[in-house]
Amino acid sequence: MDCYQWLMACALHVESHTLQIEALKADPGYADKKPVSAPIQVRPITEVDYAAWKPLWNGYNAFYGRKDESALADEITQSTWQRFFDPAEPVFAMVAEREGQIVGLVHYLFHRSTIFIGPTCYLQDLFTLPTERGRGAGRALIEAVCQQAKDAGAKRVYWHTQDSNAAGRMLYDKVAQHRGFIVYTRDL
Repeated sequence: MDCYQWLMACALHVESHTLQIEALKADPGYADKKPVSAPIQVRPITEVDYAAWKPLWNGYNAFYGRKDESALADEITQSTWQRFFDPAEPVFAMVAEREGQIVGLVHYLFHRSTIFIGPTCYLQDLFTLPTERGRGAGRALIEAVCQQAKDAGAKRVYWHTQDSNAAGRMLYDKVAQHRGFIVYTRDL
């Protein structure tokens, strides 16, 4: 392709996009439409966030099968909530907001390890509204936990998910390494 042909191809490309933009502007509701994705803000949870946090917490638990007859006892939820604000507890929470609405949560804790001198960070719970999946809220929450862990002197952040959590695993494969571990549990 010579220079003239390349310039003509570029001009056609620009003209095509200009027509698409003009068509969008002709839409009567164009001025009322919001941007595709307003920025996500991640911040520590506050006590006034309970009413917005609780439905996300319930959604997280339902996702993992803890609902209806198998739902967590309210005592566990209340204890979890109180731990976020107890300076003696190593359990923390942050929320993701988009346009002033809480759209995601993350809970994490620090613990000792036999392979590091400093603390290790366990990202225990991560949940976003279904409408937020793939829009950056989960990634922003993970990155915020990683920053908190780094600031606390941790060398590692880790988390678990179910094998069937395909949407979550697509994100996790981009931001961390799956090292092949299998998790066993034994209820006591």
